[in-house]
Amino acid sequence: MLIKALRVGLGQLIVFIDFITRPRKQKRTPEAQAEVAQATAGMALYQFHACPFCVRTRRTLHRLNLPIALRDAKNNDQHRQALLTQGGAIKVPCLRIDENGGTTWMYESKAIMQYLQDRFASV
Repeated sequence: MLIKALRVGLGQLIVFIDFITRPRKQKRTPEAQAEVAQATAGMALYQFHACPFCVRTRRTLHRLNLPIALRDAKNNDQHRQALLTQGGAIKVPCLRIDENGGTTWMYESKAIMQYLQDRFASV
């Protein structure tokens, strides 16, 4: 019980620190931002709110100004089940990418952040 309370408190501290140190959003022209919104329409990030790796990934989304849907895999049974049955494991963060008629489930925060950086930083 003490360990759970410590973990919850630490998670909330991480979320608070993220909030007060959030990076600036990347500026784009309205046309370029519309292109990014269209490119990210088929993406969703499955995450836990206070998970440190998820926080890092969300910071990248914020910094790159990416409107990617966030799916709470901890408190939403439907999203948790989709992550398990379609993605293969309840492991977060996980970026679901629907494009070209196929679906890719990308795990590992470093891989997700690198993918997003490579694909959207120069747009």
